[in-house]
Amino acid sequence: MRRSRSYWILTPPHPLYGHQPERFFHGYYGSYCYLPLYIFAGDQLLCARLRAANQDAAAESSGGSGRIVAQLRQRWPQVRIVLRADSGFCREELMGWCEANKVDYLFGLARNQRLQKIIGAQMQQARVLHQATAKAARVFTGFAYTTRHSWSCARRVVAKGRVS
Repeated sequence: MRRSRSYWILTPPHPLYGHQPERFFHGYYGSYCYLPLYIFAGDQLLCARLRAANQDAAAESSGGSGRIVAQLRQRWPQVRIVLRADSGFCREELMGWCEANKVDYLFGLARNQRLQKIIGAQMQQARVLHQATAKAARVFTGFAYTTRHSWSCARRVVAKGRVS
């Protein structure tokens, strides 16, 4: 039986108070911070890297993942590896690296107008279910999707229409 291993990549902000080296103001978080990179398997920390906040959250993630994947494949050559991360990691560089290295991935995808239009029918279904039951309703769909400029190919997306 082929085993599977799931890994999470996270970059939670680490707020700074004072004038530490390489501190930068991060507009999304509204403060000066570091943007550390963590890779976890369950509650086990596999990689921690302190990084300045003046870079993309996904920067250096394929390098950290690459070392871990190489070690896993050396020990368990047939293991299925799944990388999970939020939409900050949904970048061509990391997805392409995963595809080239036979690493499955589940990344969040930021909402946009094109995606909203594609899942319009599922959103309507969720609204009807919500009105009928007065409970939160979720309807899922899957489709091939590509960005207009940043992705090199179409990829499978699973979307959720949710009304609560």
